[in-house]
Amino acid sequence: VFAKQYIAQCEERHGIDAVEDLIDSCHALMNYGVDRYKRPYPISAEEERRRQQEREEHLQRQINDLWRTIPKNAEKGNDRDEGRFPTEPQENILYFIEKNAPLLEPWQREVVRIVRKIAQYFYPQRQTQVMNEGWATFWHYTLMNDLYDEGLITEGFMMEFLQSHTSVVFQPGFDSPYYSGINPYALGFAMYTDIRRMCENPTEEDRHWFPEIAGSDWLSTIKFAMSSFKDESFILQYLSPKVMRDLKLFSILDDDQRDDLLVPAIHDEAGYRVIREQLAAQYNLGNREPNVQIWSVDRRGDRSLTLRHQQHNRKPLGDSTDEVLKHLHRLWGFDIHLETVQGEQVMSTHHMPPRGEHSESADYGRMDLAVIHHL
Repeated sequence: VFAKQYIAQCEERHGIDAVEDLIDSCHALMNYGVDRYKRPYPISAEEERRRQQEREEHLQRQINDLWRTIPKNAEKGNDRDEGRFPTEPQENILYFIEKNAPLLEPWQREVVRIVRKIAQYFYPQRQTQVMNEGWATFWHYTLMNDLYDEGLITEGFMMEFLQSHTSVVFQPGFDSPYYSGINPYALGFAMYTDIRRMCENPTEEDRHWFPEIAGSDWLSTIKFAMSSFKDESFILQYLSPKVMRDLKLFSILDDDQRDDLLVPAIHDEAGYRVIREQLAAQYNLGNREPNVQIWSVDRRGDRSLTLRHQQHNRKPLGDSTDEVLKHLHRLWGFDIHLETVQGEQVMSTHHMPPRGEHSESADYGRMDLAVIHHL
């Protein structure tokens, strides 16, 4: 309620275009506006308004002090300013912008904060996409079949539902030109359905792989699975060889230092474990998103902001990197430098504005990893 009212007030005072441009830039960096282990408690809209007014006054005093004019004899320096700022890398980029951007007005800082809080709220859901979509489709399918068995819905209605359901849980092939990756609805539905099957009609293979749930009560088992895991751990715990065979899952390693593709896992016992581990790793947000952090600010010079991308398995940043840096440049107000590093060695750099030229593109996107291959 507070956020909606505040955004509406900003649109009236500063114009819709200015507010939309600011929100677009915040959305481009939304995935880098979360504290990964912090769980805030809810507060009332009235308390939110009171805190917002206090933040405006306090933040502006801080910013004025931080970015006050540097004396002419600054080269003599003092111990307080000689260290790097910030002293430690900052992974929450939107939070750093909110607290330290030199040119943002109080209302703009509050909008950044609102987007950051929304990103924090939805962060847990990004870790349970397969589980949430699978849970919804599993129970929709289960309840509709129960209603049909009891004669409460007609065959025509059931056929219409099955057509819709089949489209939702359809898994395109690995070479489909229309969809790349694993459909979370398909994987989640297959896993919940398989858990029920293992509980009600276990095979010898099920008893070998899942002795603790084979033959147990399916309802309590599914409830425990839903409430106790996130996508990564859910797949590690419950993905069965049968589901891997049904979905035709396999693993290919595309190593840029090898001339040929490597097939490290097939459908045998060792291969099932490798496939399960590698599929689970794809749902680890730390592997899916680039590790980009605020590294330093040139407070004594041009006020430029430097970020560092810690490269993982030599995966490069995506083609949209420069577009995202435009958004960050809009928020920060001064030059942006992004260094891709392995260890302490700088492998590549991006600059905004680009060095020696000015970008005229008005399209803004998100920062993504280039699609190399599922490892």
